Amino acid sequence: MNSTLAALPLTRTCQPSSLDEVAALIAEASSRQTAVYPLGGDTSLDYGLPAKVEGWGLSLAGMRRIVDYPARDMTVTVEAGMTMTELAELLAGEGQQLPIDVPHPDQATIGGVVATAFNGPRRYGLGSIRDHVIGIQAVDGRGMPFKGGGRVVKNVAGYDFCKLLTGSLGTLGVITQMTFKLRPLPQQWAVLSTTVADWDQAERQLAALVESPLAPSAIELLSGPAWHGHAALPAGMSGDDSIGLAVFLEGTTAEVAWMRDELQRRWRSDGLTRPVLLEGDHARNALRDMAEFPAGDAPLVLRGSVVPSYTTRLMARARELFPGVSLLAHAGSGTVLMRLAQFPAEGLSRTVVARLQSLAAAGHGHVSVLSNPAAAEMTHQCVWGGIDVPFDVMTAVKRQFDPHNLLNPGRFVYL
Repeated sequence: MNSTLAALPLTRTCQPSSLDEVAALIAEASSRQTAVYPLGGDTSLDYGLPAKVEGWGLSLAGMRRIVDYPARDMTVTVEAGMTMTELAELLAGEGQQLPIDVPHPDQATIGGVVATAFNGPRRYGLGSIRDHVIGIQAVDGRGMPFKGGGRVVKNVAGYDFCKLLTGSLGTLGVITQMTFKLRPLPQQWAVLSTTVADWDQAERQLAALVESPLAPSAIELLSGPAWHGHAALPAGMSGDDSIGLAVFLEGTTAEVAWMRDELQRRWRSDGLTRPVLLEGDHARNALRDMAEFPAGDAPLVLRGSVVPSYTTRLMARARELFPGVSLLAHAGSGTVLMRLAQFPAEGLSRTVVARLQSLAAAGHGHVSVLSNPAAAEMTHQCVWGGIDVPFDVMTAVKRQFDPHNLLNPGRFVYL
């Protein structure tokens, strides 16, 4: 998801430093009927349909303050421009974390992560970004501030606002401030990996993990040239047809030791020998590499979202369609990331829509475009896939928050 500001048709860029300034700028844009494009760390600007309407860029980089951090309550309230790395360093000082793994965390802002609803490997065991947002503040398309939720976990007032704005791509309001519930940092990290013979064996191992008493934070399936020689994977993981399985464990030292030994015992019983074990910082580095995967240089990056039982089928189909594709699946959550070595010769519509999206639909999901630097064939169907949602309801909600369609116009799923 590498992007530049050139992806947006901006006539000016504003950098407010307060909620009042954000509200005033959007109110002015509304009076001029000028489009507004919210900006964070500029790491996901090519996510969504290409922008076609000239407008103002509204950077939240000047709003990165800590608003409230009652560490004993395990919550934190921060402004939207704070980067993920800055937040992680702040929380680590109190032995806490927001367990959301994203590419380029030193650039990606927390507001941008919430707006795109981006989730990494640990969604399986520790929850999504939507699960962690308990309070939110934003400004709508008329320049009116609003908020929902609160600063304590039990406060459910405005709960729907938190859910509604998370993943809305800045089309309902410019997010200025958020409150998150937190988790303690684990005492120990570990990752165990092995190779499986084929997709059938991969499916059996995934099912066994789900049914086991183990509680991994992430279960990853990997295939393709991007993973050749990776330190977290067995040496035999070299051919493009190889399939790797990596299981991340975190918790107290005793918990991780038990899960590690139990998983090794289970794999030996299943004939999976010589697994790779990484612990501590080495395990965290492997997690970072997997979080960075969708941001790698590629002419096209796709994301499939299906029920977990369809993960291996979607991966197998992607490998048939795209020679040299590198794959990473957050297998416990049904998310499949596909980094293509070349743009499909048949084009997006014929290859992705006609062949890949039909399989995803059978798995109660869809395939969307995460990154397409050439912006070729960026139609609604190609970018967002066959998303089965009530568009009339979504459009009505959009009109309530942004009646003139000025916030990130034309870039999201609204028809």
